[in-house]
Amino acid sequence: MEKMNQAFEKMKMLVGVEVDDEASTATINDDNSSWFMDDFNRNCTLSTKQRLYGFAICFVSGLTCTLMSMLVFFNPIKFGIAFTLGNMLSLGSTAFLVGPKRQVTMMLDPVRIYATAIYLASMIFALFCALYVHNKLLTLLALILEFGALIWYSLSYIPFARTMVSRVMVACLDTEF
Repeated sequence: MEKMNQAFEKMKMLVGVEVDDEASTATINDDNSSWFMDDFNRNCTLSTKQRLYGFAICFVSGLTCTLMSMLVFFNPIKFGIAFTLGNMLSLGSTAFLVGPKRQVTMMLDPVRIYATAIYLASMIFALFCALYVHNKLLTLLALILEFGALIWYSLSYIPFARTMVSRVMVACLDTEF
């Protein structure tokens, strides 16, 4: 029963509901490995209305950057910067809904750790190619990689979606007649 109460208290903390001090300190003392994220989460408590405003502002800003990047599609360097900034803002917007600790925990879940790593690395690579290399072809290739990684990362949140897409792609690309 004690474990159930601790789990319930952790869930309250993750969604930003105030918990009594003795229950939260007992929960924190039980899990010393994530003390930084627990402390960070406690200092980032927002009301439900503030969370929704933060999500909406960040998501709309990210969507706007992504859509505005289409205006400079034929300039891959500007497109890469705007598209990647839009992806970063959209990714960050979900932290307002679930909290930064849960966002990082979900991203580092064993099911999606590789998709997260490839997605974050592709964003860094696209920005590197756009800002420092200034090679349009390399930036365009990095953006294609980033877009594919975004799709694969997003599919990791839908049960069995990656398996289904993999099977469809194998069936579509099968060269035997």
